[in-house]
Amino acid sequence: MIHRLLLSLVLLALSSDGAAPVPPAATARIFRDPAAGTLVIDLAPMDLPANTPHHMIAQPPVATLEIPETGFIYGFRVQVVDSAGHALPDELIHHFNLIDPDHRELFLPISRRLLAAGHETGAVRLPGLLFGLPLRRGEHVVASAMVENLTAVTYHAARVRLVMDFTPAGRPWPFFRASPWQMDVAFPVGDKSFTLPPGRSERSYEGSPAVPGRIIGLGGHMHDYGRLIEFVDVTTGKPIYRAAPVTDSTGHIRSVPITRLYGWTRLGAHIVPDHRYRVTVYYDNPTGQAVPDGGMGVVGGLFVPDRGVEWPSADRSDSLYQQDYRHYMRQGGGHEMRMAETMPMQPPAHSHAGHRHH
Repeated sequence: MIHRLLLSLVLLALSSDGAAPVPPAATARIFRDPAAGTLVIDLAPMDLPANTPHHMIAQPPVATLEIPETGFIYGFRVQVVDSAGHALPDELIHHFNLIDPDHRELFLPISRRLLAAGHETGAVRLPGLLFGLPLRRGEHVVASAMVENLTAVTYHAARVRLVMDFTPAGRPWPFFRASPWQMDVAFPVGDKSFTLPPGRSERSYEGSPAVPGRIIGLGGHMHDYGRLIEFVDVTTGKPIYRAAPVTDSTGHIRSVPITRLYGWTRLGAHIVPDHRYRVTVYYDNPTGQAVPDGGMGVVGGLFVPDRGVEWPSADRSDSLYQQDYRHYMRQGGGHEMRMAETMPMQPPAHSHAGHRHH
């Protein structure tokens, strides 16, 4: 999904003072593990029959959970565990999404997407000394997942587990409060994949950020037959990101380059609410026929608001917010997109960005 970045990892030793109490096992739960320096979300347990695709499995219910402690996330891993907490095969995960319903997206008045992953994502980390995603006690997150079991083994009472590397509040780090952002050619709401027409085509979306700040890194995601994706300041005409995918010998997309926009002398590309910005994805479908769900185009990464600027709260009365909420709560069908392909963090070397069409 995404290739290895040349980002230095800062591994922090976090102190511990005993494990937090864990809610009953029959429901979704969120808890701190101070000994491991993590914040953990477990979805409700479920049975995973052998040789069963995702559309034939009763999926874990969407869970709304309250943050138990103020602090910062600087990495995460998604896994499936058995009733004793032992890891099961990664291939059981189709995708996982974590959403913040209390705050809006940078470019849309919908719920903020915090993180996402698939079975191939692996462990994802930021330099924890520099950047962290702030969470406050009492705020909420919405966790959801899709699972499947194409193995020959049946698993009982399995849980989808999100393990987040966590720095408690009150420490001198991280230096910057960073938040994920995205802009998708299929905005504003609903499923993000679209039918890909034959031949050459392009699709765009344009908008303005709610607050000023700096994009410190970004990447893109597209499906097979994608040729280019770009993110441009329309007001000035200046491109901020432009990338062609890396393909394998058969033409399938292996990865989409990620750009780091910070260094010793600068901190990212500054964007402001009075400018317009546009994401565009370009395709060339040689099959001669339309490919259902064959198109997708999204850019995203990490954003640091200007000093003194708070991330904007969500307006729950907004019609787009309500429509989007119904979508990710599965009140209107559909499925959430994944964000992990675009995040400027450090994934394992075997990650891939493309989706193959057979």
